[in-house]
Amino acid sequence: MSFVSEFKEFAVKGNVIDLAVGVIIGSAFGKIVTSMVNDLIMPPISLLIGDKGFTNFYFPLSEKVRTFLDANPGASLEEARKAGPVFAWGNFATEVINFVILAFIIFLMVKAINRMKRKQEAAPVAPVVPVPTNEEVLLIQIRDLLKAKA
Repeated sequence: MSFVSEFKEFAVKGNVIDLAVGVIIGSAFGKIVTSMVNDLIMPPISLLIGDKGFTNFYFPLSEKVRTFLDANPGASLEEARKAGPVFAWGNFATEVINFVILAFIIFLMVKAINRMKRKQEAAPVAPVVPVPTNEEVLLIQIRDLLKAKA
């Protein structure tokens, strides 16, 4: 089997299509989770901890950034990054929260799919009775006739 025909067989089987669908749905689902964290979860947390916003918590890592922050005390993370290196722990924490929510939802989905598969496997399967061929039916009739005459 040549490489091209082997690749064609792989692509047609559905593996590539399944993977593409998974990536597209995963990407869209990731955007939904990111929006949920950024737009629904983090704003109330930001209200509790201050107007700065959770993603804007950082530590300056250079004197240049510290000087910039002295002149601009409410500077956002992006503004501070323009001034120099920062340790953006609030942004990292937001991404970790995104990941945990996404992983939990995927876990629930896989758990539900596995439960459905187990139910399908546990369902009793009716035995398949083979249908006799025309020749077998004729032989059965001949046998029954011979038994009746004997």
